[in-house]
Amino acid sequence: MATTGWWRGAVIYQVYPRSFRDTDGDGVGDLPGIIDKLEHIASLGVDGIWISPFFRSPMADFGYDISDYRDVDPLFGTLSDFDRLLAKAHSLGLKVMIDQVISHCSIEHEWFRESRQSRDNPKADWFVWADPKEDGTPPNNWMSIFGGVAWRWEPRREQYYLHNFLSTQADLNFHNPAVQAVTLDNIRFWLDKGVDGLRLDAINFCFHDRQLRDNPAKPKDKRVGRGFSPDNPYAYQYHYHNNTQPENVEFLEDLRNLLDRYDDVAALGEISSEDSLATTAEYVGESRLHMGYSFELLTDDFSVAYLRHTAERLETVMSDGWPCWAISNHDVVRAVSRWGNGDASPELAAQLVALVCSLRGSVCLYQGEELGLPEADVPYEALQDPYGKVFWPNFKGRDGCRTPMPWNDTGDAGFSSGTPWLPIPDAHRQQSVAVQEADPGSVLNRVRTFLHWRRTQPALCEGRTRFLDSDEPVLAFLRELEGEAMLVAFNLSPQPAEWTLPQGLQVVAENGHGLLSGEVVDGRLRLPGRGAYYARVA
Repeated sequence: MATTGWWRGAVIYQVYPRSFRDTDGDGVGDLPGIIDKLEHIASLGVDGIWISPFFRSPMADFGYDISDYRDVDPLFGTLSDFDRLLAKAHSLGLKVMIDQVISHCSIEHEWFRESRQSRDNPKADWFVWADPKEDGTPPNNWMSIFGGVAWRWEPRREQYYLHNFLSTQADLNFHNPAVQAVTLDNIRFWLDKGVDGLRLDAINFCFHDRQLRDNPAKPKDKRVGRGFSPDNPYAYQYHYHNNTQPENVEFLEDLRNLLDRYDDVAALGEISSEDSLATTAEYVGESRLHMGYSFELLTDDFSVAYLRHTAERLETVMSDGWPCWAISNHDVVRAVSRWGNGDASPELAAQLVALVCSLRGSVCLYQGEELGLPEADVPYEALQDPYGKVFWPNFKGRDGCRTPMPWNDTGDAGFSSGTPWLPIPDAHRQQSVAVQEADPGSVLNRVRTFLHWRRTQPALCEGRTRFLDSDEPVLAFLRELEGEAMLVAFNLSPQPAEWTLPQGLQVVAENGHGLLSGEVVDGRLRLPGRGAYYARVA
């Protein structure tokens, strides 16, 4: 079977269905809405889309709590709508990846409904059940990412069940071969439909420590959260036992064997562990996942030192794997707000897209990044995210990055004829697709120009990376492939900066490709604030 590897160096556009486009007026986006706007996505110069969950669900965690893995929730449409979406995307040259949330499911799933009834039914061992301690307390000290202990009492069994996320998201017991088998069979269902890839949510959470050992305490100075609130007690532990177990690797190899039976499909794993880069390197490779991404670039640290250290370390530990990078998604503060320190300028927005798309690997861009949307300020009374409601006011949850996509500057922003499920900020209407289409210098048009140019540059898509010595705020590196090299440099500051080129490095054909560009004068690169520089090296 020939495998072309469409995913290597690909730019994948993440669609959060609830907030993309609503066609039936209920205020929630749907699959027909995605179909309606596929031309916009294709015009960007991306290679594919990743669609966040659209399966049947009670929506306690907005689709990441699945109650039927093989059907579309009526909120989003029908299986026929998905077939139409797939066909149209393919006609536009777009690959389609779908989310697979396999480590846990909704307590409304028929599997859990049966499992919770007794200790001896056919599904009794499909979830992680444990007896209480002698005093009735949970079996160990594991914590939930969404706050509080990770165990919920079930009176019918007189046992606790494990939930690493919401209490309505019960963890499946992957130590049971039947659970692994049905999971692979559900994935086969979507592969047979023709999807081009899978984004595997929380893939390192499939297995737990059989002995249910306590997680050790983490010193206060080490409680730095990635993707969760820093005041969350989840950060008080080293999570050595509730995820990232050795058995996970064997399951990933079984999954890869399934994927290899299909022509040119790919699996992208979301990985969050105590050492996510090391886990990514372990999980990605020829016999395991095609790609992996972690939360390392979803933090607040926007410095040359941190970006270089992160990329270089992954290059070092991942000898034969392929990384994927993301700086925004549906779970974190939007990058222009997180890294802009109050400067969510068009120049920064365009630069950030170029930066993440210039690292070695594939890229996930989140809807609205092409517009430079900042984080929305959602008032408490409009909050929908249960995570934010628990940790308010220290942490406002994830609603600020999930507000509806602005298609025009009208009252409903072209998103819905009804009341949107989250409010749309006035500032977002002024940065809408329609407004930016009319402005040649907009973030949207700069991003389009850059992404279309990037597709023509093999060194940027697949070349190896060699970082060059530079001081803050200039990040500089070479992308090299088959004897050709490209110099890439970014000024991470809003003020102008200069950098002395290494001795012997000569550049030709310099260009910013839609970005604020710099120039080399007498061996020194002069970069405007938020500037970028690309040049072939002679």
